[in-house]
Amino acid sequence: MRSTNLFGKTLRQAPADAENISHKLLIRAGFIQQIAAGIFSLQPLGSRSITKIRNIIREEMDRAGAQEINMPVIQPRDLWEESGRADTFVPPLARFQDRRERDMVIAPTHEETATEWLGPA
Repeated sequence: MRSTNLFGKTLRQAPADAENISHKLLIRAGFIQQIAAGIFSLQPLGSRSITKIRNIIREEMDRAGAQEINMPVIQPRDLWEESGRADTFVPPLARFQDRRERDMVIAPTHEETATEWLGPA
């Protein structure tokens, strides 16, 4: 794909608040766009790069006989209470209730889900 056909833009200079050289270069080259502190959107080049990296990892996992799984970012708070980490995780977990008023969290890790999945049937 030609760069002239790509959605997104490149910058001559990095934003003043960009501190790391990698951060500056990724923004200037049009790979990412910063939305807020610590929150970024992948632009087409960034998205294509991530896809290529995932494919390389997937090929190596296949070669090793490994299997890929995906786990949810939103998890029931009950799982976190069972592990004892619901109130001790730092920074505090982002919590909300779903439509059925069940307590949920936006989980930064997946140990609780993995233990539930791999635990006794």
